[in-house]
Amino acid sequence: MPVTDRAAVGEMLKGLGGNVDVIVPRGGRSLVERVQSDARVPVFSHLEGICHLYIDRSAETDMAVSIAANAKMRRTGICGAAETLLVDREGADRLLLPVLSALKEAGCAIRGDEEVCARFASAASATDEDWGTEYLDAIISVRLVDGVDEAIRHIGTWSSHHTEAIVAEDATAVERFFNEIDSAILLHNASTQFADGGEFGMGAEIGIATGKMHARGPVGVEQLTSFKYRVRGSGQTRP
Repeated sequence: MPVTDRAAVGEMLKGLGGNVDVIVPRGGRSLVERVQSDARVPVFSHLEGICHLYIDRSAETDMAVSIAANAKMRRTGICGAAETLLVDREGADRLLLPVLSALKEAGCAIRGDEEVCARFASAASATDEDWGTEYLDAIISVRLVDGVDEAIRHIGTWSSHHTEAIVAEDATAVERFFNEIDSAILLHNASTQFADGGEFGMGAEIGIATGKMHARGPVGVEQLTSFKYRVRGSGQTRP
């Protein structure tokens, strides 16, 4: 029967005498943090999607514009929406204004570092808080970085380990990005909004786990299923 007493949550977090194998909290920050703090059974955490899009100096301009606009503005309120845009300083003269102009035209507010504000008059100044914010709105923080190395460092500092994407034609930069960033989903030349269990062929999605315990990334029914092996013999022995 339905229970609304909050004390019941505490009992569930204890595992109900071994009857709860895993908990998948879905809700606001306070709920998820309580579950992470108090649970005595495994937890698949589905929390913030502070997702990054890095545009490398080798990126094709039209592709960078298209992917940035989609990653941020297709649906701003989902966990796979890009919240921070990093642009390679070496390619900024060619890439920055077309990308930011497309975002602005789509109705997105730009919050940039000092260099971005100097290059794009419509940008407001970003603060440290912006780099760690999941806006879930038509707002994006933008920073110029010195290539893939600094992009990786920034993402390592601020990411929630959900989804990151790189737009690049340089295979070396792509491999560095894929090998050195520890997030559940990494994309090359594709929008962060592909971070979805349905798009991954997993069917209905419960959420996207940002921890490192199995399952990680999009979680559907199959990802929550454990194995039970049934072995039937006829007298076999192992030498």
